Amino acid sequence: MSNDRRDLVAQMKNRALIYKETYDVLAEELGAAKAEELLTRAIYRRGRAMGAAFAKYAPADLNGLREAFLGSVPGGADIFKPEVLKEEPAALEIQLHGCPLKDAWREAGLPEDKVATLCRIAGAVDKGLFEGAGFKIENRTWTPGAQGCCFLRILRG
Repeated sequence: MSNDRRDLVAQMKNRALIYKETYDVLAEELGAAKAEELLTRAIYRRGRAMGAAFAKYAPADLNGLREAFLGSVPGGADIFKPEVLKEEPAALEIQLHGCPLKDAWREAGLPEDKVATLCRIAGAVDKGLFEGAGFKIENRTWTPGAQGCCFLRILRG
């Protein structure tokens, strides 16, 4: 693994641990449900802002969106390992097989249910990105026992 790639993965894992600490502080003060709601909302907003870069493909150019999105995935295909499962005029399905955030939470020894909660929270960035770009999205984040990571089903807007 190159130094640049190691640094990128380390930055992503650090971001994951910042999410965890932010969630923990909010949960201590406001309860777990409110912590998840607030952190999800903030990360969703960041995703919406990122979605502007993909808005030129809305509402129906899923091929253009696929190319642009996959071309912008941090670290290319090597880190998140995206696999296009379906590409039709009305729907695009992408399965991510890797995630440094999930890896960081597991390496930190978090229980699986907390990893799943943090995955839901972090997955809000994808929901925000695609909705901000003018598309519809179903994002199924990782759950205990599941393979891979996020499953993205993007539909024309």
